[in-house]
Amino acid sequence: MLEGKTVVLGVTGGIAAYKAADIASKLVQSGATVEVIMTESAQKFITPLTFRAITGRPAVTSMWEMTGEFSIEHISLAEAADIVLIAPATANTIARLACGLADDMLASTVLATRAPVIIAPAMNCNMYENTVTQENIQKLECRGFTFVGPETGRLACGTEGRGRLAATEAILSTVHMVLGRNGDLAGKTIVVTAGGTREPVDPVRYIGNRSSGKMGYALALAARDRGATVKLISTIDLPDTTGMDVFRVGTAGEMLTVVKEAVKGADALIMAAAVADFRPSQVAADKIKKDSISPYLKLEPTADILSEIQGDFIRVGFAAESRDLIENAKKKLAAKNLDLIVANDVTATGSGFGADTNKVTLLFKDGRIEDLPLMSKREVGEAIIDWMANGIE
Repeated sequence: MLEGKTVVLGVTGGIAAYKAADIASKLVQSGATVEVIMTESAQKFITPLTFRAITGRPAVTSMWEMTGEFSIEHISLAEAADIVLIAPATANTIARLACGLADDMLASTVLATRAPVIIAPAMNCNMYENTVTQENIQKLECRGFTFVGPETGRLACGTEGRGRLAATEAILSTVHMVLGRNGDLAGKTIVVTAGGTREPVDPVRYIGNRSSGKMGYALALAARDRGATVKLISTIDLPDTTGMDVFRVGTAGEMLTVVKEAVKGADALIMAAAVADFRPSQVAADKIKKDSISPYLKLEPTADILSEIQGDFIRVGFAAESRDLIENAKKKLAAKNLDLIVANDVTATGSGFGADTNKVTLLFKDGRIEDLPLMSKREVGEAIIDWMANGIE
């Protein structure tokens, strides 16, 4: 997903520097070319050899040592960068960048680059909360720098507070988001639903399904990474929602209410959520005891969100079936007047609830049918967003 991108990873001198090795590894796994710049202090915590082994490229450790292709002219590294990521960033580094210093390779590169810069702070909580540090962060944010973290938790010094380096997943998610800001969906708003609704029987039990929400999240991330403003309406609490508005709901009724508001001014609605078809007609105020449970539970239909939500925007639905896949999907496509329906057989290997892969068939309003091979849910999401990007004016 980062193929063809050059990420300049700045590593500064904090105890969290060891986590930068994992960040570098994940960036490489995503297809990026990673150029590491280490400050002198960073080398006290982790060696340049570590990063060379991970990235296959020598880490730049000085403005004066000609150890890599960018050593002679520090400006060339700044020009090669598609994005600069500093993780971890100490209070000292943030202060130097805020002052516009260029006294080492990292600071010089940041000052010279036109690429976006992401900063992931990591430091003692008192240092982070200090007025000076906060003012420096505000200065950099005003200049267009993006900050991710820090998180709250136990710090290396043994105290509890805000100062821990953001999780690798959050940092990588921010990289994808920032790189995608000017994508082909920039300026567009996409509403995505995810997860299975839960219709309560009593305060303990509910009627639901086994939807993991992974497909909806994959779609939301794919749209975000193409520059879209994403509104994710979810019944599941999954990580990796940096850079989007997330709305938590439980029941079909709650989802309908939130979707109605979210689609105002939207360019597309993707209903990836598995909405329960029925709910108990009455919800018990207290937990129903086993010896008092009736063998019969009276049900009533839930809201049909796709049928109720109409508007001048692209509408995409999903059909999770266990038999007669295409026939049932065609009926749903017509009945709900959709632009696209994504059909999948939940009994097929690698295509059921909770799997990281999916095997789907795309049925379009114009009658076209496209059968996709088994692929990751993120790849399925990309395929759907590819089609959507071409259809949004």
